[in-house]
Amino acid sequence: MPREAILLVDDEKEIIELMEIYLKNEGYVLYRASNGLEALDRLQSTTIDLIILDVMMPRMDGIQACMKIREKNNTPIIMLSAKSQDIDKISGLSIGADDYVAKPFNPLELVARVKSQLRRYKQLNYRDLAAEDVIAIDDLVINTATHTVTVSEQEIKLTPREFEILKLLAVNQGIVLSMDKIYQEVWNEPFMESKNTVMVHIRKLREKIEKDTQNPQFIKTVWGIGYKMKSVKEV
Repeated sequence: MPREAILLVDDEKEIIELMEIYLKNEGYVLYRASNGLEALDRLQSTTIDLIILDVMMPRMDGIQACMKIREKNNTPIIMLSAKSQDIDKISGLSIGADDYVAKPFNPLELVARVKSQLRRYKQLNYRDLAAEDVIAIDDLVINTATHTVTVSEQEIKLTPREFEILKLLAVNQGIVLSMDKIYQEVWNEPFMESKNTVMVHIRKLREKIEKDTQNPQFIKTVWGIGYKMKSVKEV
């Protein structure tokens, strides 16, 4: 059963209670607010996965609240409205709502809309999180979470040291790193005239990821200083 948290924002107690009956049956954790200001306060203190927000409310209406929420928060918002002109406003203006439902509504339809928005939100968040673990430079793709490297969609087998050197250069792409810096970061010990160690690992790394080791595409030598990873901005 899902345990996502949903914030119900409506000044009509009967509407809140109707939504609670059906959404509790689906296993959701529910919170209440009777106007936009209370909703904003709740969002400050509680992690909410979806908001059901009525348009017509005292103190701060749903449209104002929606725009305020969108200044800092991308949580899915389903708007409720009993007036057709409000629905036109919701759908016609870029206020940030993800969906809207007209009152009176079928509770089962509302549950279906909730599930759809939560599923979409999870998928988007998953892609965003996954993207944070991936560094792509041309056809070189480094996944720092799975410790895998591909070139032209072919997986390249690297030793742990080789992977750490590649990752270090990729995270600092475009920045020249000296051999002592690379050694200290990867071997995690002071640099003790170990230039040959770094050079050997760079050579082996190039043999695995470069098409032409004499004219490397990814790992560039900066003579007299060290190495750098080609930046995605470089041609």
